Amino acid sequence: MRVSALSRMLSLTGFMLVVLMLLARPALAADIADFVGDFTGSAEMLRSDGTLESRDMSVSISETSNGFNVSWKTIAFKHDGRVKEQTFSIDFIPTDRSDVFSAAMKRNVFGHEVQLDPMKGEPFVWGRIWGDTLTVYSLFIDDAGGYEMQQFDRTLTKDGLDLNFSRVRDGVPERSINTMLEKK
Repeated sequence: MRVSALSRMLSLTGFMLVVLMLLARPALAADIADFVGDFTGSAEMLRSDGTLESRDMSVSISETSNGFNVSWKTIAFKHDGRVKEQTFSIDFIPTDRSDVFSAAMKRNVFGHEVQLDPMKGEPFVWGRIWGDTLTVYSLFIDDAGGYEMQQFDRTLTKDGLDLNFSRVRDGVPERSINTMLEKK
């Protein structure tokens, strides 16, 4: 009987270890190579005046010699017929923290890639990979000391990337967009 109880306890312990390993798996970060590619999509954004604004969006993610690059474009179709296009491209380099990346947006006097200075009105940008999501954060500090935080979550799906964008100014949510970006 003792051998049987010990055998059941060891089997149960082994089973619990397997379950814990499977549950912990989603918390492990994907590799940047999983995100590499070109993605496109569109979304409808509800404006503060109650009207809808259409947007076309694209993002390209590529590996670089010392990190990766995220380039994205947004084309907004205004209700008065105007078209507003914005394009951004940021290189990211690894930090001492696992799966956290520093934006390499300028070079210092020694030629090293460094962050911009948010106290000079420049955005402070960083990225991270958490599970299957690549997030890019942008923090802006205005002249009065207030802030704007933008967050771009790009989550891997079988067809591409699920994009969730949010913008918060001084703690107040201002805008959010959710759309699917299909891999080309």
